[in-house]
Amino acid sequence: MTLHEEEVIGKAYDSRLMRRLLAYLHPYRWMVVLAVLILLLGSFAELLLPYLTKVAIDRYIANKELAGLARLALLYFTVLLVQMSFIFFQTYLTQKIGQKVMYDMRNQIFAHLQRLPLSFFDKNPVGRLVTRATNDVETLNSMLSSGVVTIFGDIFVLVGIIAMMLIFNWQLALLSFTVLPLIFAASFWFRVHVRESFRKVRLRIARINSYLQENIMGMSTVQIFNREKKNFRRFDELNNDYLQAYLETIYYYSVFHPLVELISALALAIILWYGGIRVISGALTIGVVVAFVQYAERFFQPIRDLSEKYNLMQAAMASSERIFKLLDEPEQRLLPENPAEMPPPCGEIEFRDVSFGYNENDHVLRNVSFKINCGEKVAIVGATGAGKTTLINLISRLYEPTSGRILLNRIDTALYPLDNLRRRVRMVLQDVFIFSGTVEYNIRLGDQSIPMERVIQAAKDVRAHEFIEKLPQGYQTELSERGSNLSVGQKQLLSFARALVFDPEVLIMDEATSSVDTETEILLREATTRLMAGRTSVIIAHRLSTIQNVDWILVLHKGEMREMGTHNELLAKKGIYYRLYELQYQN
Repeated sequence: MTLHEEEVIGKAYDSRLMRRLLAYLHPYRWMVVLAVLILLLGSFAELLLPYLTKVAIDRYIANKELAGLARLALLYFTVLLVQMSFIFFQTYLTQKIGQKVMYDMRNQIFAHLQRLPLSFFDKNPVGRLVTRATNDVETLNSMLSSGVVTIFGDIFVLVGIIAMMLIFNWQLALLSFTVLPLIFAASFWFRVHVRESFRKVRLRIARINSYLQENIMGMSTVQIFNREKKNFRRFDELNNDYLQAYLETIYYYSVFHPLVELISALALAIILWYGGIRVISGALTIGVVVAFVQYAERFFQPIRDLSEKYNLMQAAMASSERIFKLLDEPEQRLLPENPAEMPPPCGEIEFRDVSFGYNENDHVLRNVSFKINCGEKVAIVGATGAGKTTLINLISRLYEPTSGRILLNRIDTALYPLDNLRRRVRMVLQDVFIFSGTVEYNIRLGDQSIPMERVIQAAKDVRAHEFIEKLPQGYQTELSERGSNLSVGQKQLLSFARALVFDPEVLIMDEATSSVDTETEILLREATTRLMAGRTSVIIAHRLSTIQNVDWILVLHKGEMREMGTHNELLAKKGIYYRLYELQYQN
């Protein structure tokens, strides 16, 4: 999903997309039917008002019947109140339907995003995905609440006005319709130019959003390297481009609306001129001419609305195409077709000729095979880019192997229900993600089945309890976005407590102690001992001093498993591990 997707204009009507969109209205179909019925009744009331004006003038005012005029005035007022009531209920219902559809669609998008494989997020920037669930869904809401239903009312009013004008006097009606080619020409010009200007607006706001996200996320780098003025100049350029694009749309609206008013005034002038001649000659009544004027005034409003709704429909079709493209992305299968019977906890891991590549022709791992027995502590080392992190991601099926098999407790991980597999395997990563919420929430991640006593005990076991107790509200202290009010070491201790409280049978630690100071590392070593006790542990570390006491070490080099053995055995071989060790301790 790149910026060029925002340039898509879309058809004004796409039957394939519309069928999918209307499916979201199905749960609220009776509300839609009621909204359309109320809209039609309101439109009928609107058509009735000029007719009542004609009757008042021709039947009562002309004949000086005050009693009849009073009754008609009361009826006119009653119809007006009824019309206002219809408008209120129709607006309320259509907006409610739109909001409910938005609620359903955003839930569906969020649930779908959670089930997509991690490889999808590697290729799609966060800003675009957020736009799908916010701006694009809001565009569809505008169409559903202000487009689909109200179009029926506009068409009904147009047809009704044409019919009433032809019934009153077909010659005057046809003469009034001579301005329609001008209206259609103005509407066509407006649609073409506004469509293009809206495309520019969408593209430029997408660029602004991307640039803002990039700069806010990288603010520390911006400030350290004194990039504030240069980045501001670039933002000023993007902002000015957006301003000019939006001013362009304002220009077209500023031309179109007065132009329609001018054509409307021309139609009224024709009605008054020809109608006046027919009144003087006795062929028409004043009431008919007044009714014609009122119908003509109402006639151009639906045309103007339909022209604007045309652009709204185009934007909605483009947004729906982007949303459905996201929803059509294949999800990671949560349940295998033939799930295996779940084995008892043990933690035995086996790789059999596993290969993996993020791209088809570029394998990160090649034919990797090894076996970790239950309860063993194994370290994986290698130079940057050797495939260490990829290997551990495959264990919990964050990615699927290109070829080969991965077994947990002698069962292929592909046969595990995904939630069962990930309950058995927990990871402590180098870059700890802290959610907005309390310390307690970040340890048990909202799992209310975990008692508070267990949360506190886990924190004590990994030596996190001491610093948590010093926080203003202890375990109920609210943490800011990404835990910016905690130190790196404190966040790492929280991640240790998080892993321990879920009690996995396999623990994976990816550079878990590489970003902390010496004092915190001593605490983490004690915590690591407690954390790894009684469970299979896989550790990735660049600092070889932290892994010398593991059961054995696996050495990866350019995606291949090149060496395996204990620390002393690998040093004695004087191979890749020996060279890595020398590089770290040569001084």
